[in-house]
Amino acid sequence: MPIAAVIAGVAGVAIGAAIAIALARRTANAKLASARAEAAGIRKSAQLAAGSTRRAAETEAREAALEQRSEVDAGLTRSVEELARREERVADEEAAFEEDRAVVDGKWGAFKARKAEIQSRRDRAKSIFAAADAALARMREQLAARAGESPDAARDRIARRWVDDARAAAANRVRAIDGTAADPEYDRAARRVMEIASSRYRNHFLTERLISNIRLLDGVAEQLTGNDDLILHSIAQVANVQLLMSEDGTAVRLDGLDGVGREIARRALSRLTKSKHQDEAAADPVAWVTKLKDQLHREIQSLGKKAFTVLNVKQAHPEIVDLVGRLNWRTSYTQNQWLHAVEASFLCGMMADELGLDVGMARRACLLHDIGKSLTHEIEGSHAVIGADIARRLGEDEIVSNAIGSHHADEPPTSIYAYLVAAGDAMSGARPGARRMMTTEYGNRIEDLERIGTSYRGVERAYAVHGGRELRVYVKEGQLSDLEAVELSTNIARRISDEMTFPGQIKVTVIRAYEAVSVAS
Repeated sequence: MPIAAVIAGVAGVAIGAAIAIALARRTANAKLASARAEAAGIRKSAQLAAGSTRRAAETEAREAALEQRSEVDAGLTRSVEELARREERVADEEAAFEEDRAVVDGKWGAFKARKAEIQSRRDRAKSIFAAADAALARMREQLAARAGESPDAARDRIARRWVDDARAAAANRVRAIDGTAADPEYDRAARRVMEIASSRYRNHFLTERLISNIRLLDGVAEQLTGNDDLILHSIAQVANVQLLMSEDGTAVRLDGLDGVGREIARRALSRLTKSKHQDEAAADPVAWVTKLKDQLHREIQSLGKKAFTVLNVKQAHPEIVDLVGRLNWRTSYTQNQWLHAVEASFLCGMMADELGLDVGMARRACLLHDIGKSLTHEIEGSHAVIGADIARRLGEDEIVSNAIGSHHADEPPTSIYAYLVAAGDAMSGARPGARRMMTTEYGNRIEDLERIGTSYRGVERAYAVHGGRELRVYVKEGQLSDLEAVELSTNIARRISDEMTFPGQIKVTVIRAYEAVSVAS
């Protein structure tokens, strides 16, 4: 191909490309101009919108500012008005204050004047009193000089005369009472009161006996003696009684004076016949017996409360209630002492009702008269003295405490309730079937007491009184001195303790009296 033709072809292509590029550039410039024009229109529209929004916002803000300003102006106006009203009130209060201040100033002046007047009168009164005391002292001195004795001596003389008159009047009353004490009318009246009380009360109590020997069922002995007598020793430890096994292993003897402890041991031995209790006892015998002891203690508390409820008497101290409940496991000549206390209280209350006395006080004193018996296995002494000490320590009325302590003549009675308690106690214990004691045993006991009492030098006669609870020994006044009489009572009491076996205590009273007798003819 010729070169000219090739060059012409290349030139044509280049020219065509140049024309295409020029056309493309012209098209692009046109689009750019159009885009710029559009952007300018958008910018102008945005500026117009922004201006409109700004003017609307300015208008709204201006309106809000105007509203706030109007509200502030209104509030300011109200504040100014309120301030004016307050200023008026302050002015009124200041005026009233000034008036009150004037009144107070006037009263203060009157008060100071009155105070000065009172002080002046007080000073004059002091001087008058001083003059009166001086005059009274001079009068006393003149009276003492004329009477020939001092005021203290006159006062002592008058007091001695009053005491002598009171003693004489008391002696006259005692002689009058002693003179009429043997009047059969009084005996008939006393019997009538007791008969009325006895006829109004109807109850029957079976006598009880303390069981000392308990027969053992088959298998119980092996339970007690197994594991080195563990259960036997545990029962004795918790119940505080001795358990003595018989040689043949068929019985256990309970040795101890605590009725509650004996009941714990009895219940433990009785329950060992059941397999359930056998397993519990084998696992922990002390805990098992302690559980029985706690159950019995709850019964004791229930019985104590029941006694006060049955008699309609106000509850006493919990310790006293416990002692009353323990009486259910205490007997006296086979008589249950809890039942005896309730029975005697009813009788004592009915006698008090017949005499117009406080029935509640009489019942309360009689219910508590034997609480000392619940502790005779722990405390030495008369159960009446023990019970009186407990009652006084736990806040019982002195009338009740004295009735407890005097119902066996351990202390002198100080009220009529003491005599009623003694009568109720005797009536409950002496009724037919209440108590049981072998006649031979009782007679031997009385004979032994009187034999021991009369076996000493200088003894004239001896009598056992109060059912064998007291031995009264009468000695010859010329053969024994007062000191020897005291030694004699101690020796007799020691010998009775050594030679005799008896429940409770026996009081030994040695009586040494001088009698001067003359005959008028």
